[in-house]
Amino acid sequence: MSIYWKKKSHEEIKSIVFPALKKNIDYKQQHALGIPASYLDEKVFNQNATFLSEAPYLSTLIHNPNHIGCHTLGSSESFFSGTQEIERELIDICAVDILNGKENEHDGYVASGGTEANIQAIWIYRNYYQQEHSASRDEICIVCSADSHYSMNKASDLLAIDLFKIPVTEYTREVTAEAFKQTIEAAKKQNKRYFIVICNMMTTMFGSADNVDLFTEQLTQLNCNFKLHVDGAYGGFYYPFSEGQSKLTFENPHITSFTLDAHKMAQAPYGTGIFLIRKGLIEYVNTKQASYVEGDDLTLIGSRSGANAVAAWMILVKNGPFGWQEKVFILQKRTEWMCQQLDALNIKFFRAPFSNIITIESSFIDEETRSFFGLVPDSHAHPLWYKIVIMDHVTIEKLSLVIDRIKENASHEA
Repeated sequence: MSIYWKKKSHEEIKSIVFPALKKNIDYKQQHALGIPASYLDEKVFNQNATFLSEAPYLSTLIHNPNHIGCHTLGSSESFFSGTQEIERELIDICAVDILNGKENEHDGYVASGGTEANIQAIWIYRNYYQQEHSASRDEICIVCSADSHYSMNKASDLLAIDLFKIPVTEYTREVTAEAFKQTIEAAKKQNKRYFIVICNMMTTMFGSADNVDLFTEQLTQLNCNFKLHVDGAYGGFYYPFSEGQSKLTFENPHITSFTLDAHKMAQAPYGTGIFLIRKGLIEYVNTKQASYVEGDDLTLIGSRSGANAVAAWMILVKNGPFGWQEKVFILQKRTEWMCQQLDALNIKFFRAPFSNIITIESSFIDEETRSFFGLVPDSHAHPLWYKIVIMDHVTIEKLSLVIDRIKENASHEA
């Protein structure tokens, strides 16, 4: 039973968003002389357009609230308290109702995307080890699979800590216990003592989810001091609904933080990544020099649009938890249909259980087909795989066109 996530009608959504905007500062009616902010330029964005009374997201966009800071702890900028309440409920929906966390035991905010949220987590854990264990940067490292997102490389570069990637098997995209052990042992030989471990909840290219039990068992057996972050930038709004027995939730005591991306499977505007973390950790990145910001700033991004938080919240509550389950169920069925067609043609492909990503060996896809259907390679320089992502707009009618093209190419080769 959902605690925070309740389905709402458009009228109910309006009855929440518009009063929230009224709680925010009104630049026209109030004296707001000290903040470097305003509504969007009236010469370009008409604030009196009649349709805005029916458009809570667009109205929020024009009001232009700045959600700087983290609103799940302490005080925040009082100028935007109304829409901050909506962001807090969005964080609660994600942490409690989707990822099975307990009430009031998490912090989080709407980030610019999964890249920022992943870097935020690694930044927190690096500082935690430096402050609580007097660790040097040379003793701290990031550990993730070879299929992990490139944001891990960015984090390694920006935070000046080494990155160790665990090889995966070619056709199952799995991390084996032996590969994990060898990677950790190699890191220890380089004097690594503190491990920031990334566990994938559906990788961007293959849709595969890492075996979190294997990770934690190996880390425990090898006596590692570790923090475990789950990168659910792709799978956060999909995998918890397709895999009913998922261990990638806050119920798993080994997991301390998550990345989700509402601008992927949730179809929110770009700039709606979501970062979630257990209480008591985000404070390790408090930038005390931001003393003019009420409540300080514990985020990587600083200023950010409150409209993105409102958009993601609106999408979730308009669908409701059962509507979301139905959405994922339909996409799963489309994915299964496509897999059946590929199997019938003896096409080599990879599809992880509970995933809506199908990755086809490049030898079965010619350049014309790839270009026509916008298939994405694992590497533009040397493609070995091309992926199809079954989104809402990817209907069986569209998928059947891919199958027809593959059949046509096969008949020409014969």
